[in-house]
Amino acid sequence: MKLWDKGFNVDKAIEDFTIGNDAELDMHLAPFDVLGNIAHVTMLTEVGLLEKEELPALKKELGEIYKSTQDGSFEILPGTEDVHSQVEALLTERLGDIGKKVHSARSRNDQVLVDLKLYGRSELIQISNLTKKLFDAFQDQSETHKDVLLPGYTHLQVAMPSSFGLWFGAHAESLADDMDLLATAFRFTNQNPLGSAAGYGSSFPINRTRTTELLGFEDLHYNVVYAQMTRGKTERTAAYAISALATTLMKFAADSCMYMSQNFDFIKVPNEFTTGSSIMPHKKNPDVFELMRGKCNKLQAIPGELAAIMGNLTTGYFRDLQLLKEKYIYAFKEIKACLEIALLMVPNISVNKNILDDKKYDYLFSVEEVNKRVLEGTPFRESYKQVGLEIEAGNFTPNKEVNHTHEGSIGNLCTENIKAKMDENFAKIDSSKIDKAIENLLA
Repeated sequence: MKLWDKGFNVDKAIEDFTIGNDAELDMHLAPFDVLGNIAHVTMLTEVGLLEKEELPALKKELGEIYKSTQDGSFEILPGTEDVHSQVEALLTERLGDIGKKVHSARSRNDQVLVDLKLYGRSELIQISNLTKKLFDAFQDQSETHKDVLLPGYTHLQVAMPSSFGLWFGAHAESLADDMDLLATAFRFTNQNPLGSAAGYGSSFPINRTRTTELLGFEDLHYNVVYAQMTRGKTERTAAYAISALATTLMKFAADSCMYMSQNFDFIKVPNEFTTGSSIMPHKKNPDVFELMRGKCNKLQAIPGELAAIMGNLTTGYFRDLQLLKEKYIYAFKEIKACLEIALLMVPNISVNKNILDDKKYDYLFSVEEVNKRVLEGTPFRESYKQVGLEIEAGNFTPNKEVNHTHEGSIGNLCTENIKAKMDENFAKIDSSKIDKAIENLLA
Protein backbone atom coordinates (compact mmCIF):
# COMPACT_ATOMS: atom_id res chain seq x y z
CA MET A 1 0.00 0.00 0.00
CA LYS A 2 1.18 3.51 -0.88
CA LEU A 3 -0.53 6.67 0.33
CA TRP A 4 0.20 8.29 -3.02
CA ASP A 5 -1.03 5.37 -5.18
CA LYS A 6 -2.51 6.53 -8.50
CA GLY A 7 -3.30 3.19 -10.09
CA PHE A 8 0.01 2.36 -11.80
CA ASN A 9 2.84 0.10 -10.72
CA VAL A 10 6.27 1.57 -10.04
CA ASP A 11 9.23 -0.33 -11.46
CA LYS A 12 10.48 -2.71 -8.74
CA ALA A 13 14.08 -1.51 -8.89
CA ILE A 14 12.88 2.09 -8.51
CA GLU A 15 10.60 1.11 -5.65
CA ASP A 16 13.31 -0.81 -3.79
CA PHE A 17 15.79 2.02 -4.20
CA THR A 18 13.42 4.78 -3.07
CA ILE A 19 11.95 2.89 -0.11
CA GLY A 20 15.35 1.60 1.07
CA ASN A 21 15.18 0.39 4.68
CA ASP A 22 12.35 2.70 5.67
CA ALA A 23 10.10 -0.13 6.86
CA GLU A 24 12.78 -1.31 9.30
CA LEU A 25 13.55 2.19 10.55
CA ASP A 26 9.87 3.10 10.84
CA MET A 27 9.38 0.41 13.47
CA HIS A 28 11.13 2.84 15.84
CA LEU A 29 8.56 5.50 14.94
CA ALA A 30 5.42 3.34 15.10
CA PRO A 31 4.15 4.26 18.60
CA PHE A 32 4.72 7.94 17.89
CA ASP A 33 2.88 7.73 14.57
CA VAL A 34 -0.13 6.37 16.45
CA LEU A 35 0.02 9.17 19.04
CA GLY A 36 0.17 11.75 16.27
CA ASN A 37 -2.88 10.17 14.65
CA ILE A 38 -4.87 10.20 17.89
CA ALA A 39 -4.16 13.90 18.38
CA HIS A 40 -4.96 14.66 14.76
CA VAL A 41 -8.32 12.85 14.64
CA THR A 42 -9.29 14.42 17.98
CA MET A 43 -8.63 17.86 16.53
CA LEU A 44 -10.40 16.99 13.23
CA THR A 45 -13.49 16.04 15.22
CA GLU A 46 -13.39 19.23 17.26
CA VAL A 47 -13.25 21.41 14.10
CA GLY A 48 -16.01 19.42 12.40
CA LEU A 49 -13.99 17.52 9.79
CA LEU A 50 -14.90 14.17 11.41
CA GLU A 51 -18.26 13.18 12.84
CA LYS A 52 -18.32 13.06 16.64
CA GLU A 53 -19.62 9.50 16.61
CA GLU A 54 -16.61 8.41 14.51
CA LEU A 55 -14.00 9.46 17.06
CA PRO A 56 -14.55 6.74 19.71
CA ALA A 57 -14.06 3.95 17.16
CA LEU A 58 -10.94 5.62 15.75
CA LYS A 59 -9.43 6.17 19.20
CA LYS A 60 -10.23 2.61 20.23
CA GLU A 61 -8.53 1.08 17.20
CA LEU A 62 -5.58 3.45 17.39
CA GLY A 63 -5.23 2.48 21.05
CA GLU A 64 -5.11 -1.18 20.05
CA ILE A 65 -2.46 -0.44 17.43
CA TYR A 66 -0.47 1.48 20.03
CA LYS A 67 -0.58 -1.55 22.34
CA SER A 68 0.77 -3.69 19.51
CA THR A 69 3.73 -1.31 19.13
CA GLN A 70 4.50 -1.87 22.82
CA ASP A 71 4.14 -5.66 22.97
CA GLY A 72 6.13 -6.33 19.78
CA SER A 73 3.24 -7.61 17.66
CA PHE A 74 3.06 -4.58 15.35
CA GLU A 75 4.62 -5.10 11.94
CA ILE A 76 4.87 -3.29 8.64
CA LEU A 77 3.70 -5.84 6.13
CA PRO A 78 5.57 -6.57 2.88
CA GLY A 79 4.37 -4.29 0.13
CA THR A 80 3.50 -1.55 2.63
CA GLU A 81 5.70 1.45 2.10
CA ASP A 82 6.02 2.85 5.61
CA VAL A 83 4.51 3.07 9.07
CA HIS A 84 2.01 5.75 8.01
CA SER A 85 0.65 3.50 5.27
CA GLN A 86 0.47 0.54 7.66
CA VAL A 87 -1.49 2.40 10.33
CA GLU A 88 -3.95 3.75 7.77
CA ALA A 89 -4.33 0.28 6.22
CA LEU A 90 -5.10 -1.26 9.62
CA LEU A 91 -7.69 1.41 10.38
CA THR A 92 -9.33 0.99 6.97
CA GLU A 93 -9.36 -2.79 7.33
CA ARG A 94 -11.04 -2.55 10.75
CA LEU A 95 -13.30 0.49 10.27
CA GLY A 96 -13.86 0.82 6.54
CA ASP A 97 -14.30 4.33 5.16
CA ILE A 98 -13.78 5.92 8.58
CA GLY A 99 -10.19 4.74 8.49
CA LYS A 100 -9.66 6.53 5.17
CA LYS A 101 -10.48 9.88 6.77
CA VAL A 102 -7.67 10.06 9.32
CA HIS A 103 -5.18 11.80 7.09
CA SER A 104 -7.42 14.65 6.03
CA ALA A 105 -5.46 17.93 6.24
CA ARG A 106 -2.19 16.04 6.48
CA SER A 107 0.73 15.17 4.24
CA ARG A 108 3.18 12.35 4.72
CA ASN A 109 5.73 15.13 5.17
CA ASP A 110 4.23 16.39 8.40
CA GLN A 111 3.48 12.81 9.49
CA VAL A 112 7.21 12.08 9.29
CA LEU A 113 8.03 15.39 10.97
CA VAL A 114 5.77 14.85 13.96
CA ASP A 115 6.88 11.21 14.32
CA LEU A 116 10.52 12.26 14.39
CA LYS A 117 9.81 15.07 16.86
CA LEU A 118 7.94 12.74 19.21
CA TYR A 119 10.57 10.00 18.82
CA GLY A 120 13.49 12.38 19.36
CA ARG A 121 11.81 13.96 22.37
CA SER A 122 11.31 10.55 23.96
CA GLU A 123 14.87 9.47 23.23
CA LEU A 124 16.35 12.68 24.62
CA ILE A 125 14.43 12.13 27.85
CA GLN A 126 15.84 8.59 28.11
CA ILE A 127 19.37 9.80 27.37
CA SER A 128 19.13 12.60 29.93
CA ASN A 129 18.01 10.12 32.61
CA LEU A 130 20.93 7.80 31.82
CA THR A 131 23.34 10.73 31.78
CA LYS A 132 22.15 11.88 35.20
CA LYS A 133 22.67 8.37 36.63
CA LEU A 134 26.17 8.20 35.15
CA PHE A 135 26.93 11.66 36.56
CA ASP A 136 25.97 10.39 40.02
CA ALA A 137 28.24 7.34 39.58
CA PHE A 138 31.20 9.54 38.61
CA GLN A 139 30.59 11.84 41.57
CA ASP A 140 30.39 8.89 43.97
CA GLN A 141 33.75 7.60 42.73
CA SER A 142 35.21 11.11 42.87
CA GLU A 143 34.28 11.56 46.52
CA THR A 144 35.28 8.01 47.47
CA HIS A 145 38.79 8.38 46.02
CA LYS A 146 39.31 12.13 46.38
CA ASP A 147 42.51 11.73 48.44
CA VAL A 148 44.19 9.17 46.14
CA LEU A 149 46.81 10.83 43.96
CA LEU A 150 47.75 9.85 40.42
CA PRO A 151 49.97 11.46 37.78
CA GLY A 152 48.65 14.24 35.62
CA TYR A 153 50.01 14.39 32.08
CA THR A 154 50.66 16.94 29.38
CA HIS A 155 51.91 15.68 26.01
CA LEU A 156 51.57 12.21 27.63
CA GLN A 157 54.58 13.17 29.75
CA VAL A 158 54.48 13.10 33.55
CA ALA A 159 53.45 16.64 34.51
CA MET A 160 51.85 17.47 37.87
CA PRO A 161 49.95 15.70 40.65
CA SER A 162 46.33 14.88 39.95
CA SER A 163 43.89 12.70 41.87
CA PHE A 164 41.16 10.21 41.24
CA GLY A 165 38.84 12.78 42.76
CA LEU A 166 39.78 15.15 39.95
CA TRP A 167 39.70 12.45 37.25
CA PHE A 168 36.27 11.07 38.06
CA GLY A 169 34.98 14.55 38.89
CA ALA A 170 36.14 15.96 35.56
CA HIS A 171 33.93 13.51 33.68
CA ALA A 172 31.05 14.35 36.00
CA GLU A 173 31.28 18.07 35.27
CA SER A 174 31.63 17.36 31.57
CA LEU A 175 28.33 15.46 31.75
CA ALA A 176 26.75 18.45 33.52
CA ASP A 177 27.59 20.65 30.54
CA ASP A 178 26.53 17.93 28.12
CA MET A 179 23.17 17.96 29.89
CA ASP A 180 22.77 21.62 28.99
CA LEU A 181 23.24 20.74 25.32
CA LEU A 182 20.76 17.88 25.64
CA ALA A 183 18.29 20.32 27.18
CA THR A 184 18.73 22.69 24.24
CA ALA A 185 18.13 19.85 21.79
CA PHE A 186 15.09 18.79 23.82
CA ARG A 187 13.56 22.27 23.81
CA PHE A 188 14.02 22.57 20.06
CA THR A 189 12.68 19.07 19.42
CA ASN A 190 9.70 19.64 21.71
CA GLN A 191 7.89 21.89 19.20
CA ASN A 192 4.94 20.86 17.06
CA PRO A 193 5.19 20.74 13.23
CA LEU A 194 1.85 18.95 12.80
CA GLY A 195 -0.50 20.68 10.38
CA SER A 196 2.22 22.10 8.15
CA ALA A 197 1.16 19.43 5.61
CA ALA A 198 3.51 19.45 2.63
CA GLY A 199 5.09 22.63 3.98
CA TYR A 200 2.51 25.15 2.82
CA GLY A 201 -0.37 24.60 5.22
CA SER A 202 -3.93 23.55 4.47
CA SER A 203 -7.20 25.09 3.33
CA PHE A 204 -8.96 23.03 6.01
CA PRO A 205 -9.78 25.01 9.20
CA ILE A 206 -7.49 22.93 11.42
CA ASN A 207 -6.37 23.95 14.92
CA ARG A 208 -2.63 23.50 15.28
CA THR A 209 -2.59 24.96 18.78
CA ARG A 210 -4.91 22.19 19.85
CA THR A 211 -2.67 19.38 18.57
CA THR A 212 0.24 21.08 20.31
CA GLU A 213 -1.67 20.79 23.59
CA LEU A 214 -2.84 17.25 22.91
CA LEU A 215 0.70 15.98 22.23
CA GLY A 216 2.26 17.82 25.17
CA PHE A 217 4.54 19.93 23.00
CA GLU A 218 5.95 23.02 24.68
CA ASP A 219 5.42 25.20 21.62
CA LEU A 220 4.47 25.25 17.95
CA HIS A 221 6.58 25.71 14.84
CA TYR A 222 4.27 28.45 13.62
CA ASN A 223 5.39 29.16 10.07
CA VAL A 224 4.48 26.13 7.96
CA VAL A 225 7.45 26.56 5.62
CA TYR A 226 9.80 26.74 8.60
CA ALA A 227 8.15 23.69 10.15
CA GLN A 228 9.32 21.74 7.11
CA MET A 229 12.73 23.42 7.29
CA THR A 230 13.22 21.90 10.74
CA ARG A 231 13.56 18.49 9.09
CA GLY A 232 17.29 17.98 9.31
CA LYS A 233 17.80 20.92 11.65
CA THR A 234 16.13 18.94 14.43
CA GLU A 235 18.22 15.84 13.74
CA ARG A 236 21.43 17.81 13.53
CA THR A 237 20.74 19.70 16.77
CA ALA A 238 20.13 16.45 18.64
CA ALA A 239 23.12 14.79 16.96
CA TYR A 240 25.37 17.64 18.05
CA ALA A 241 24.28 17.21 21.68
CA ILE A 242 24.85 13.47 21.37
CA SER A 243 28.29 14.03 19.84
CA ALA A 244 29.31 16.24 22.78
CA LEU A 245 28.15 13.55 25.19
CA ALA A 246 30.05 10.99 23.11
CA THR A 247 33.21 13.11 23.43
CA THR A 248 32.97 12.89 27.22
CA LEU A 249 32.50 9.12 27.13
CA MET A 250 35.28 8.71 24.55
CA LYS A 251 37.82 10.51 26.74
CA PHE A 252 36.82 8.43 29.74
CA ALA A 253 37.10 5.22 27.70
CA ALA A 254 40.47 6.22 26.22
CA ASP A 255 41.85 7.04 29.67
CA SER A 256 40.52 3.78 31.05
CA CYS A 257 42.20 1.75 28.31
CA MET A 258 45.50 3.41 29.12
CA TYR A 259 45.11 3.27 32.90
CA MET A 260 44.28 -0.45 32.80
CA SER A 261 47.46 -1.36 30.92
CA GLN A 262 50.31 -2.95 32.89
CA ASN A 263 52.56 0.01 32.04
CA PHE A 264 50.24 2.27 34.03
CA ASP A 265 48.32 -0.06 36.39
CA PHE A 266 46.19 2.78 37.76
CA ILE A 267 42.78 1.08 37.73
CA LYS A 268 41.23 -2.37 37.55
CA VAL A 269 37.80 -3.75 36.73
CA PRO A 270 36.45 -7.18 37.70
CA ASN A 271 37.75 -10.05 35.57
CA GLU A 272 34.27 -10.73 34.23
CA PHE A 273 34.29 -7.27 32.65
CA THR A 274 37.35 -8.10 30.53
CA THR A 275 38.02 -10.40 27.57
CA GLY A 276 40.95 -12.66 26.70
CA SER A 277 43.29 -13.56 23.88
CA SER A 278 43.11 -16.63 21.68
CA ILE A 279 46.86 -17.32 22.08
CA MET A 280 48.07 -15.29 25.09
CA PRO A 281 46.73 -16.84 28.29
CA HIS A 282 47.65 -13.89 30.49
CA LYS A 283 45.57 -11.28 28.65
CA LYS A 284 42.67 -9.40 30.23
CA ASN A 285 41.65 -6.91 27.59
CA PRO A 286 39.58 -3.72 28.03
CA ASP A 287 37.42 -4.47 24.97
CA VAL A 288 34.42 -2.70 26.49
CA PHE A 289 36.31 0.57 26.77
CA GLU A 290 37.86 0.14 23.33
CA LEU A 291 34.46 -0.37 21.71
CA MET A 292 33.01 2.53 23.68
CA ARG A 293 35.84 4.70 22.40
CA GLY A 294 35.26 3.58 18.81
CA LYS A 295 31.47 3.95 18.95
CA CYS A 296 31.76 7.41 20.48
CA ASN A 297 34.22 8.50 17.79
CA LYS A 298 31.69 7.39 15.17
CA LEU A 299 28.97 9.37 16.94
CA GLN A 300 31.09 12.52 16.80
CA ALA A 301 31.03 12.28 13.00
CA ILE A 302 27.24 12.18 12.65
CA PRO A 303 26.51 15.95 12.80
CA GLY A 304 28.88 16.38 9.86
CA GLU A 305 27.22 13.55 7.93
CA LEU A 306 23.79 15.09 8.48
CA ALA A 307 25.09 18.50 7.41
CA ALA A 308 26.52 16.98 4.24
CA ILE A 309 23.18 15.37 3.31
CA MET A 310 21.20 18.59 3.70
CA GLY A 311 23.93 21.06 2.81
CA ASN A 312 22.71 22.13 -0.65
CA LEU A 313 18.94 21.70 -0.28
CA THR A 314 16.68 24.65 -0.96
CA THR A 315 13.46 25.38 0.95
CA GLY A 316 10.85 22.63 0.75
CA TYR A 317 10.81 18.86 0.93
CA PHE A 318 13.28 16.61 -0.88
CA ARG A 319 13.64 12.83 -0.72
CA ASP A 320 17.27 13.31 0.36
CA LEU A 321 15.85 14.02 3.82
CA GLN A 322 14.84 10.36 4.10
CA LEU A 323 18.54 9.54 4.48
CA LEU A 324 18.72 11.49 7.74
CA LYS A 325 16.50 9.00 9.52
CA GLU A 326 19.02 6.17 9.58
CA LYS A 327 21.76 8.32 11.11
CA TYR A 328 19.34 9.86 13.61
CA ILE A 329 18.02 6.57 14.92
CA TYR A 330 21.52 5.05 14.97
CA ALA A 331 22.83 7.96 17.08
CA PHE A 332 20.21 7.45 19.78
CA LYS A 333 20.67 3.69 19.80
CA GLU A 334 24.45 3.83 20.13
CA ILE A 335 24.70 6.59 22.73
CA LYS A 336 22.20 4.76 24.93
CA ALA A 337 24.25 1.56 24.62
CA CYS A 338 27.42 3.44 25.60
CA LEU A 339 25.74 5.14 28.56
CA GLU A 340 24.30 1.87 29.81
CA ILE A 341 27.64 0.05 29.64
CA ALA A 342 29.41 3.01 31.29
CA LEU A 343 26.85 2.81 34.10
CA LEU A 344 27.91 -0.79 34.61
CA MET A 345 31.64 -0.10 34.47
CA VAL A 346 32.13 3.12 36.46
CA PRO A 347 30.93 1.90 39.89
CA ASN A 348 33.04 -1.25 39.49
CA ILE A 349 36.37 0.50 38.88
CA SER A 350 38.90 -0.02 41.67
CA VAL A 351 41.91 2.28 41.96
CA ASN A 352 45.58 1.76 42.82
CA LYS A 353 46.25 3.77 45.98
CA ASN A 354 50.05 3.52 45.79
CA ILE A 355 50.80 4.76 42.30
CA LEU A 356 53.13 7.56 43.35
CA ASP A 357 55.41 5.26 45.34
CA ASP A 358 57.16 4.60 42.02
CA LYS A 359 60.23 6.89 41.73
CA LYS A 360 59.47 7.73 38.09
CA TYR A 361 56.72 9.98 39.39
CA ASP A 362 59.01 12.02 41.66
CA TYR A 363 59.20 14.88 39.16
CA LEU A 364 55.45 15.36 39.42
CA PHE A 365 56.24 17.44 42.49
CA SER A 366 58.74 19.83 40.85
CA VAL A 367 56.13 22.58 40.51
CA GLU A 368 55.14 22.10 44.15
CA GLU A 369 58.77 22.74 45.12
CA VAL A 370 58.99 25.82 42.87
CA ASN A 371 55.83 27.24 44.43
CA LYS A 372 57.11 26.47 47.96
CA ARG A 373 60.25 28.53 47.32
CA VAL A 374 58.21 31.38 45.86
CA LEU A 375 56.11 31.46 49.03
CA GLU A 376 59.38 31.62 51.01
CA GLY A 377 60.41 34.76 49.10
CA THR A 378 62.40 33.57 46.05
CA PRO A 379 61.18 35.07 42.73
CA PHE A 380 59.34 32.56 40.56
CA ARG A 381 61.81 32.52 37.66
CA GLU A 382 64.75 32.03 40.04
CA SER A 383 62.92 29.21 41.87
CA TYR A 384 62.11 27.56 38.53
CA LYS A 385 65.79 27.69 37.53
CA GLN A 386 67.02 26.30 40.87
CA VAL A 387 64.68 23.30 40.77
CA GLY A 388 65.46 22.67 37.11
CA LEU A 389 69.19 22.53 37.80
CA GLU A 390 68.64 20.17 40.76
CA ILE A 391 66.62 17.84 38.53
CA GLU A 392 69.30 17.85 35.81
CA ALA A 393 71.99 17.11 38.43
CA GLY A 394 69.93 14.27 39.94
CA ASN A 395 69.69 16.07 43.27
CA PHE A 396 65.93 16.72 43.40
CA THR A 397 64.13 15.22 46.40
CA PRO A 398 60.35 15.67 46.24
CA ASN A 399 58.05 16.61 49.05
CA LYS A 400 54.94 14.59 48.17
CA GLU A 401 52.54 16.55 50.32
CA VAL A 402 50.04 18.40 48.16
CA ASN A 403 48.07 21.37 49.46
CA HIS A 404 45.77 22.75 46.77
CA THR A 405 42.87 24.78 48.12
CA HIS A 406 41.42 26.85 45.28
CA GLU A 407 38.08 26.01 43.67
CA GLY A 408 38.18 22.86 41.56
CA SER A 409 41.62 21.72 42.71
CA ILE A 410 42.74 18.47 44.37
CA GLY A 411 41.83 19.76 47.82
CA ASN A 412 38.60 21.52 46.83
CA LEU A 413 36.69 19.48 44.25
CA CYS A 414 33.54 21.64 44.41
CA THR A 415 31.45 18.50 44.14
CA GLU A 416 28.30 20.21 45.40
CA ASN A 417 28.72 23.13 43.00
CA ILE A 418 29.03 20.74 40.08
CA LYS A 419 25.97 18.84 41.29
CA ALA A 420 24.02 22.11 41.40
CA LYS A 421 25.03 22.78 37.79
CA MET A 422 23.83 19.33 36.75
CA ASP A 423 20.58 19.63 38.68
CA GLU A 424 19.81 22.98 37.05
CA ASN A 425 20.42 21.63 33.54
CA PHE A 426 18.62 18.34 34.19
CA ALA A 427 15.55 20.23 35.41
CA LYS A 428 15.24 21.84 31.97
CA ILE A 429 14.18 18.45 30.56
CA ASP A 430 10.78 18.08 32.20
CA SER A 431 8.68 15.19 30.93
CA SER A 432 5.74 15.57 33.32
CA LYS A 433 3.60 17.54 30.85
CA ILE A 434 4.44 15.03 28.12
CA ASP A 435 3.62 12.03 30.29
CA LYS A 436 0.25 13.54 31.20
CA ALA A 437 -0.56 14.37 27.57
CA ILE A 438 0.21 10.83 26.39
CA GLU A 439 -1.78 9.36 29.26
CA ASN A 440 -4.77 11.48 28.20
CA LEU A 441 -4.40 10.55 24.52
CA LEU A 442 -4.45 6.85 25.34
CA ALA A 443 -7.25 7.09 27.94
